[in-house]
Amino acid sequence: MPLTPLDIHNKEFNKGFRGYDEDEVNEFLDQVIKDYEMVLREKKEYENRVSEMEDKLSHYTVIEETLNKSILIAQETAEEVKRNAQKEAKLIIKEAEKNADRIINESLSKSRKIAMDIEELKKQSKVFRTRFQMLIEAQLDLLKNDDWDHLLEYEAEPVYAGEEDDRYRS
Repeated sequence: MPLTPLDIHNKEFNKGFRGYDEDEVNEFLDQVIKDYEMVLREKKEYENRVSEMEDKLSHYTVIEETLNKSILIAQETAEEVKRNAQKEAKLIIKEAEKNADRIINESLSKSRKIAMDIEELKKQSKVFRTRFQMLIEAQLDLLKNDDWDHLLEYEAEPVYAGEEDDRYRS
C-alpha cells in the first residue's frame, strides 16, 4: 500500500547518537508532505480528466460507429435508388419505343389509306372528266345537227280562233 501524506507526517524516527538535526528533518518532511499532497491532487485531477476523456472518447466512438453505419445505409439506399431509377428509365424507354412504333405504324397506315384514297379520287376524276366530256360532245353534236336548220326553215301558219288544224286530226 502506498504512503499517504498522513503516514509521512506521523512517521517518527528513533534517536541515535549524533543523529540528524530534528528541526531540519521535520522541515524537510513538511516540504515532502506538501509536495506529495500536491502530486496526489494532480494525480486525482489527471485521473478525473482521463476518465472524462475516456467517456468522451467512448461517446465519440459510438457516434463514429453510428455515422459509419449511417454512411453504409445511405450508400446502400443510394445504390438501390439508382438501380430503381435505371429500371424505371428502361421501362419508360420501352414504353416510349412501343408508343413510337404504334404511332409510326398508325401514321404509315393512314398515309397508305390517304394514298389509296388519292388514287381512287384520281380514277373517279378521270371517269367524271371522260363522262362530262362525252356529255358535252353529245350536246355539241346535237347543236351541230341539221335538225336545227330544219326548225329554222319551218314556218307555221297562223291559226285563228275557231279554226282547227287538219294536222292534228286523226
